[in-house]
Amino acid sequence: MQPQSQPTHMFDRLMPIVQRPHEVFVRGEAAWLWDVAGRRYLDWLQGWAVNALGHCPKEIQQALATQSGLLLTPSPALHNQPSLLLAERLCQLSGMHQVYFGSTGAEANECAIKLARKWGRLHRQGAFEIITFDNAFHGRNLGTMAASGKAGWDQLFPPNLPGFAKARLNDLASVRERIHDRTVAIMLEPVQGEAGVRPATPAFLQALRQLCYEHGLLLILDEVQTGCGRLGSMFAFQRYGVTPDIVTLGKGLGGGVPISAVLTQQHCSVFEAGDQGGTYAGNPLMCAASLSVLQTVSQPAFLSHVDEMGRLLASGLTLLSARHGLGEVRGDGLLWALELGTDTAPEVVRQCRQQGLLVNAARPHCLRLMPRLNSTPEEVQEGLAILGRVMAAL
Repeated sequence: MQPQSQPTHMFDRLMPIVQRPHEVFVRGEAAWLWDVAGRRYLDWLQGWAVNALGHCPKEIQQALATQSGLLLTPSPALHNQPSLLLAERLCQLSGMHQVYFGSTGAEANECAIKLARKWGRLHRQGAFEIITFDNAFHGRNLGTMAASGKAGWDQLFPPNLPGFAKARLNDLASVRERIHDRTVAIMLEPVQGEAGVRPATPAFLQALRQLCYEHGLLLILDEVQTGCGRLGSMFAFQRYGVTPDIVTLGKGLGGGVPISAVLTQQHCSVFEAGDQGGTYAGNPLMCAASLSVLQTVSQPAFLSHVDEMGRLLASGLTLLSARHGLGEVRGDGLLWALELGTDTAPEVVRQCRQQGLLVNAARPHCLRLMPRLNSTPEEVQEGLAILGRVMAAL
């Protein structure tokens, strides 16, 4: 091939994997981000629900500073103390039995898929197919893309990994129709975040748990976005009153640093040496940061505050929707969506950013809001005021 012309702007050095605005951010503190020009923004993206405690919380700063002076990583082939402590704490909080640590949510979901397939080989005569759902999002690896249900993804990188049957969320009959002798598991997000914050109903999730018991299947919950306090309980499955066989965590687990986890019940923890691994799996620096996050997020008073701020935000969004003739308000805790009624979400995002508020267009017709879990009433009211001004202008 002929050589191409070289990039002429520093932005062009990054692969164009997402449409980014031109602002360059240089500092964050609590609920706020500052760009290189010194302008301040109220951040309701928070790294796509990553920064559970906001930007640069003192807890994480201290944990990273202390651990970085002790041990960065000894190799995943050796034990380290922070990973042992974090695994123990997650099992205490969740009631699960064993943990694998990774770096991203996609990595955790890929691990869960592998674990289910091996369990099927050992205990279900080689069953390997996993029932997932339309509009689901499980990550951007080839396996997790195949498991996802985003429209058009099956055309991006063929040939696609086989072994995933798509059902419809909150439609139990569509799940029953897809169960056969090759089925090994059902995998879903308790709330479909990328689809526009679309929750499974408690009755549906509880029925799936019973269906898995009846057919000898594993129930895998992708809690990469909903786990670690985002919905006002430590894990979404506790809010729904179900116990999964496998649950995946990411995002808020690290509060801003890259760490993910797969939590399993003992009966399906079937990996042997060599089945799974990663250079940074359970490295002590990230585990120390995660321990500091859990120490705060797991407190009952903290989770009650998430609930309280969630109700405040939901009430404000409902009033805003009624005032401006918008659509449904969906969500729980501090994960919410606002339907706009038209495909104006990208323009709303742009105008909000101009007025100092960062929000996400989960769909062209839908905003997704993910404030820090320790948001204050004043921050919630300020964000709602900016949203109200933008809606009035539109």
